[in-house]
Amino acid sequence: MKKELTFALNYALNKGFQIHPDAFKILENFDVKKLEKIIKEIVREKTKQKLFQINQDDLETYLGIKEDPTLQSKIKVLSDPTKKITTGEGVKGYNALFSSRFNKLKRIISDRPESKKLKSIASLKTTKQEGDTYVCGLVTSRISKRNISKLTLEDPSGLFEGIVFDNELQKTVGTLLTDQFVMVRIGLGKNSGFIIKNIILPDIPDQAINKSESEVYAVFLSDLHIGSKYFMEEEFTKFILWLSSPDPVARKIRFVLIGGDVVDGVGIYPNQDKELICQTIEEQLKKAVGLIEKIPKNIKVIIMPGNHDPGRRALPQPAIPKKYNSSLWEMENVVMVGNPAVVSLNGVKVMMFHGQSIDDIVKTTPGLSYDKPTNVMKHLLKARHLSPIYGSQTPIAPEMEDLLVIEDIPDIFHVGHVHRAELDMYKGILLVNSGSWQKQTPFQVSVGMTPNPGIALMVNLKTFQVHYENYNLELDNILQS
Repeated sequence: MKKELTFALNYALNKGFQIHPDAFKILENFDVKKLEKIIKEIVREKTKQKLFQINQDDLETYLGIKEDPTLQSKIKVLSDPTKKITTGEGVKGYNALFSSRFNKLKRIISDRPESKKLKSIASLKTTKQEGDTYVCGLVTSRISKRNISKLTLEDPSGLFEGIVFDNELQKTVGTLLTDQFVMVRIGLGKNSGFIIKNIILPDIPDQAINKSESEVYAVFLSDLHIGSKYFMEEEFTKFILWLSSPDPVARKIRFVLIGGDVVDGVGIYPNQDKELICQTIEEQLKKAVGLIEKIPKNIKVIIMPGNHDPGRRALPQPAIPKKYNSSLWEMENVVMVGNPAVVSLNGVKVMMFHGQSIDDIVKTTPGLSYDKPTNVMKHLLKARHLSPIYGSQTPIAPEMEDLLVIEDIPDIFHVGHVHRAELDMYKGILLVNSGSWQKQTPFQVSVGMTPNPGIALMVNLKTFQVHYENYNLELDNILQS
């Protein structure tokens, strides 16, 4: 008898369990390295049920031989830009986009009691002000000089400029993003100018978390960059094979979410061809299909595009077009969505966003960096917008409706793009930056970016506990949280 089997059986017997002869036959013929862990899991669960015999049915379920009927896998796409995209033309399109942004965010902030005192910017010039009042608008500029800051806002009626003297409030001004929506409390100064006394963001209210009734896991992945010679194909293949293993966590996985940059793309940056093992999009996607189709069919796979994937690069992005990847669209367990998207997994709302706007925000906001992507994610939640800055590195299409406003409050916020796996919480929302499966590239070396690739992050949708598997054996991977 194998040493591992003997140890596992002794553990069960010492806990007062009997093992049915049929179950014993399965154990004898099953080669599994994590048998001790599985037996302990069975003992723990059956002790709760006050059932002290391990039978054939238990082992077939726990070893992945038999499907566990109690594990739900209900998925619903709550928001997807793919069919909503109606791009406008020129100035008209961008006027519609920013008008939509303003109106959506004004509705959100109208839930706050201060909004009852809101006035249009134009009315400040025509009515006599008695006491403090409130205006809201999109930030057009913020300037700090010496001991004061100037903030300019715009609403549909005009422009407003206010001065900030308070030191703490000046720090807040320094973190505001161009085109971000804010509400301000203002009073008149001695020289008839406006003094800003408070700055209020739309932000996320505290909320109760939706949880799955069934104890299933969702895997969060992004930035595979299949086709790049730096893609960790061997490690990713091991992870996919692990999904079919009898590991107690693996057998409870029912969802895999891929948050963009499935492939490395072609012509994304100068001399990229020198770093590719697949020189065409078709080759890259064919390789992606070959890997994704190995994921067990009882696991739903949700795929969204990133800035390296084929199709439109401007936000919001529709799902990767069928003409590039018809095989992905035809897989029975694959759901293709645009960027951003909101999906419900057994009732748990997950907002998926590739994260292109992180580049712009890190460059313009003191204290934020690529090493701590969840801090940027908090910034987006406070702003209730996924890409506020227009005219910078992140292309934004002139949609007739702003589909980047965060209207639905998620339970989990899933972002990628920066290749740094990190976890955090914000007002009851689990923040997951899922890192990457691409080793450090020469470009990342040149700009001082140090990824921690090869980490598979898994969230228990019933308890919100996070489990992870590190497949990068070349370095001591650090998962930040």
